[in-house]
Amino acid sequence: MICLGIESTAHTLGIGIVDDKGNVLANCKKSFFPDIGIHPREAAVHHTKHAVELVACALESAKISAEDVDLISFSLGPGLSPSLKVGAVVARTLAIGLNKPILGVNHCVAHIEIGKMKTAVKDPIVVYASGGNTQIIGFSGGKYRVFGETLDIGIGNMIDKFARKVGLGNPGGPIIEKIAKKGRYIDMPYSIKGMDMSFSGLLTFAVNSFLVKKEKIEDVCYSLQHNAYSMMVEVTERALSHTGKTEVLLTGGVAASRMLQGMLEVMCSERGAKFNVVPVEVAGDNGAMIAWQGLIEYRAGRRQDISETEPDPKWRTDEVEIGY
Repeated sequence: MICLGIESTAHTLGIGIVDDKGNVLANCKKSFFPDIGIHPREAAVHHTKHAVELVACALESAKISAEDVDLISFSLGPGLSPSLKVGAVVARTLAIGLNKPILGVNHCVAHIEIGKMKTAVKDPIVVYASGGNTQIIGFSGGKYRVFGETLDIGIGNMIDKFARKVGLGNPGGPIIEKIAKKGRYIDMPYSIKGMDMSFSGLLTFAVNSFLVKKEKIEDVCYSLQHNAYSMMVEVTERALSHTGKTEVLLTGGVAASRMLQGMLEVMCSERGAKFNVVPVEVAGDNGAMIAWQGLIEYRAGRRQDISETEPDPKWRTDEVEIGY
């Protein structure tokens, strides 16, 4: 069975094709990274502009025709409403035109499942770190439960906002990580409330440290990353202790951070847990993870009518019934 997946939750439009053995046959995408941050309507225009060429790219890369596709899946939510609607329209158009079944899937759960498939972990505590999301997750009682999460902005958004405000460019993650290698630690806010994290105060402090206090950029970058990632590692360790699980999976776009990987690896080693990180090619938003999630759910018996494919921008990870 072959599924074509459409990812369009935020800045990236991705079209992926995956078979039921987990082979990624195609994973084409284009991302929208303006200098001043993402405007939802502008992102939707970007996705609309590139939809046809990316579908063609995916089919060509997979060396199949559109008629060879057995299932169309797409990100139903969460995400930016205008961007989600573009993906939904593309999915409906393909499903109706090709007379194929359609499934809208949860973007966050898709990040988890592609990570589990690629690393062969069974029952991990998941560190889901992306632009709009930061959640520490574990499976329990038929759902992915959120043990801790950001109370304000996602870790990726925080890092990108800092980079834009201090003139480092966008996306900021790789740039900040490179600069931080030469830095030393300076005191910054560390905000954990129960099992939840807050990044907005850290962002403001870091920006002021560079623009007002004139601290060295390498020290600010290092300390910003250090404190943000330390919060995430602390909550992850608490979740491991609470659940008794013995695996950790890092997934989402920020999973590419070597500093975050290293800090989690040290913690897992000290606790006797196995650390796993999603491969970089499927870490950020991509269509392959949506295709894989669609296959999982379709094989488990889930079906959806066209009338049920209206996007849900606020569809939380822990609202998804896991029936597979």
